[in-house]
Amino acid sequence: MSDLRITSAPIPTARRDSNADEEPEALFERDDGTLVVRLTGTWSLDAGLPSTSALEAELVRAPAARRVIFETGELDAWDSALVTFVFKVLELCRIRAIPAERGGLPAGLNRLLDLAAAAETAPRPVLPRPGLLARIGQAAVSWVGSVNDALNFVGEFTLALLNLLRGRARYQLSDLVLIIQQCGADALGIVSLISFLVGVILAFMGAVQLQKVGAQIFVANLVAIGMVREMGAMMTAIIMAGRTGAAFAAQLGTMKVTQEIDALQTMGIPAMEFLVLPRVIALVLMMPLLCAYADFLGIMGGAAVGTTMLHIAVPAYLDASIHAIDLTGVFGGLFKAAVYGVLIALAGCLRGFQCGNSSSAVGDAATAAVVTGIVLVVVACGIFAVVFNILGL
Repeated sequence: MSDLRITSAPIPTARRDSNADEEPEALFERDDGTLVVRLTGTWSLDAGLPSTSALEAELVRAPAARRVIFETGELDAWDSALVTFVFKVLELCRIRAIPAERGGLPAGLNRLLDLAAAAETAPRPVLPRPGLLARIGQAAVSWVGSVNDALNFVGEFTLALLNLLRGRARYQLSDLVLIIQQCGADALGIVSLISFLVGVILAFMGAVQLQKVGAQIFVANLVAIGMVREMGAMMTAIIMAGRTGAAFAAQLGTMKVTQEIDALQTMGIPAMEFLVLPRVIALVLMMPLLCAYADFLGIMGGAAVGTTMLHIAVPAYLDASIHAIDLTGVFGGLFKAAVYGVLIALAGCLRGFQCGNSSSAVGDAATAAVVTGIVLVVVACGIFAVVFNILGL
């Protein structure tokens, strides 16, 4: 008979005392083709877990073993460390097709091993794919829930707006000034570039067609009317939806993840007044100004094409542009820009409040805010076109 002794890692000095339990050991004894695994001492996670590499080496060295049995007569207290060790031993026996008898193990340990084996071999349930009607129903329920959340959000904002009109809204003026700067002055660069290029594109497309009939001067009318009535407000709104709407959603989404919004509500400060109201006010104030600025730069972009490509004198181009627009068109475009500002701000804040509680959800909220804002702007633009046509504006 030969034996191989394996002990666990030493118990840390801080845990040792004069009454410390005996270290856990696993003795592998070989007798007539039977490998006896003798488990002694106290098996605890605090004392460390012996490796099964010695048993694996023994099985490789003496492959004629017919069975493996356990002896636990000298086993003291044990916990999940023993369960893990014995389970690994059984797994090694299974791989090498060596029978392992568990009769010498404690009854409680055998029950835990049965549970571990059942969890290891239990098939994962495969959920059936919902049918077409079920998927349609789930989509409808999800859509109704989203609409309900949006209506609740708009209702809460309306109450906050009424408190503002009564002078009872609670928000910081410094926050409003900072958001106005972010929505206004900080956005001038991108608005300038896009508006000028849109004016250039409109003028170039019009010039190609109007040159065929000798009506180049009407390029000024085309660019001026297009920018003032639709394109100025539309392009500014799309820029602000991608820039400011996403920023609102990311800011509020991050505040929700870090539980700052919950902290405000715990202190009795309405989040709708403190966070949403300043953002809506700032965007409503800045959108008409940015729209007027975009209209001017768009007309200048058209003038650049008209004077260089069509050889129209600058005074003649500007005079044609001034006569093409009227105050109704100008104020109509500014009114559209203000409405677009409300839609973009509400979309961004709504998606921020709907953000999940993870870092990836913040990016999803920002993306959803951009998509929602642009869709609302395009829908509102179509509605304005129909209404203004009915009113003869």
